[in-house]
Amino acid sequence: MPTGLPFRLTNYLELVDWTGRVLRSDKRGAIDKNTPIILTRLGLEIDNWLTISEKFEESFKGFVGSSKTLESVQHHFGLERIPGKTACSKHF
Repeated sequence: MPTGLPFRLTNYLELVDWTGRVLRSDKRGAIDKNTPIILTRLGLEIDNWLTISEKFEESFKGFVGSSKTLESVQHHFGLERIPGKTACSKHF
């Protein structure tokens, strides 16, 4: 068994999205059939998602997230700066 998931991250997210849509609508965790696909719900552009998923380790060296999230992390940990903040701002 390889280390990590035995399939691509994009396939995993598609599986999670599909599973949530097949759950009965009266059950907690169900995703309504009219809800946009996962990338739209996450607010990610397709080109940015492809860069994030294919070059994650090259692009990001520390914390990853939106500018607002990184500012919160910076404040919480009392950091002077967040490495990789520029890359995050570009993609999120």
